[in-house]
Formats: sequence, C-alpha cells, structure tokens
Amino acid sequence: MLVATGTAIWYHSGMTPLPIRWELIKDPDGQIKPSTLLSTKLDLATNQIINFFIQRWTVEVTFQEVRDHLGVETQRQWSDLAIARTTPVLMALFSIVALWADQLYKLNLVNMKPCAWYQKSHPTFSDAIAAVRRHIWRENYFSTSRFRDDIDNLNSKWINLLVDVATRAA
Repeated sequence: MLVATGTAIWYHSGMTPLPIRWELIKDPDGQIKPSTLLSTKLDLATNQIINFFIQRWTVEVTFQEVRDHLGVETQRQWSDLAIARTTPVLMALFSIVALWADQLYKLNLVNMKPCAWYQKSHPTFSDAIAAVRRHIWRENYFSTSRFRDDIDNLNSKWINLLVDVATRAA
C-alpha cells in the first residue's frame, strides 16, 4: 500500500479550527479504492492510525449486525430514555448469542446458509442467531413433548426443514 500523510485544519462554521492528521492509503495495483483516514491525535504514527481503523472496523460490523438483527436504532427507540434502556440489553443479547453460537460452532452445530454473491468461510450473525434458536427450540420443545407417539410419527427430515425455516424467519 502507498501512504501519504500530512496535517490540515479541520474547520466547521461556528467551531474553533482544529489541526487534524490525514492519511491517504492507495493500492498500487488499483484493485482497492483509495481511502482517507483522519485523526485528531497528531502524534500517532501512520501505522497506528491504520491499525486503529482496522480495529474499529469490527466494532462497526457489530453495530451493523445489532441494527439489522436486534432492532437497535429503529422506531422502538424514539426517545433518549428508550435508547438508554434498550441498547445495553440488546448489546448484551448480541454478546450472549455470539458466545453461545461460538460454542455451537465448535460442536459443528451451526448451519451456514449459503450466499449467492460470495462463499462464506465463517457464519454470519444471522447464522449464529438461527443456530441458537434451533438449539433452544430443539432442547425445550421438540425433545420433551408429552405426545411422544405423535413426535415419533413425524418424518425427521420434515421436522428439521420446518425448524430451519422457523429459525431463519423469527
């Protein structure tokens, strides 16, 4: 990667001008679009700014997954009080699902739904939440039925298909 760096003045109407460090990153082969990174910490080395950006990326992905799958920043959170109440709970739920799914993944119990546009090497959060739902439902509802004869009469292939569809749709 080619890197250019310098200091500029960040100015916004009504605010005090602020010195800011910029990094321009460019792929010499032209396969990746150039990117600009900004930092108010003028004493950071170029590689530190780039590493902070890389570390932040996983945080951004987490917030996107929480928005997509758990409803953070939706109509349910119109007031500051609602945000203060629900966001920590939803973030905790995200963490619990991720940790639980990791345990299921180690036991080879996470089904990765294929994507049309790329080959997945690791499960996405939608795969993880579906695996946790499947585990909860299989343990609590399908294995302890009082109507054992009815359950035994069902085709296990159809049960698995129905559970898979339900865990993805919920």
